[in-house]
Order: sequence, then C-alpha cells, then structure tokens
Amino acid sequence: MITKDMTFQEVVRQYPQTIQVFVKYGLGCIGCHAAQFENIEQGATVHGINVDQLLKDLNEAAGLK
Repeated sequence: MITKDMTFQEVVRQYPQTIQVFVKYGLGCIGCHAAQFENIEQGATVHGINVDQLLKDLNEAAGLK
C-alpha cells in the first residue's frame, strides 16, 4: 500500500508504473532532489493537490487497490 508518509522516490522505485500518475497531477519533479526526502503528503500539500485522491490513483496504478 502506498501511503502519504512514503517519499516520491520510494514510490517510484517500488512502483515505476506510478510515474504516469505523478505526471498527470503535475508532479514532474519526481526526479528532483526533494523527491528523495519529501513525502507524498508534503508534496501534495505544497502543490495544492488532494492527497487522498492522489493516493487512491497511485494505489490503483500500482495494482494495490
């Protein structure tokens, strides 16, 4: 399960198919330095994205829901 406490890098490393979801939400910074330590909730908040919907979409893309 992908959770809001996971880092962007952690999610992409474990579930590369989630890259398309990050791009859809305008989170193209998955390769930036912040992606190594910033968690999903922090990134979503900074970018004004609904974290619950993002997590739902990420988990669906990863085949976890």
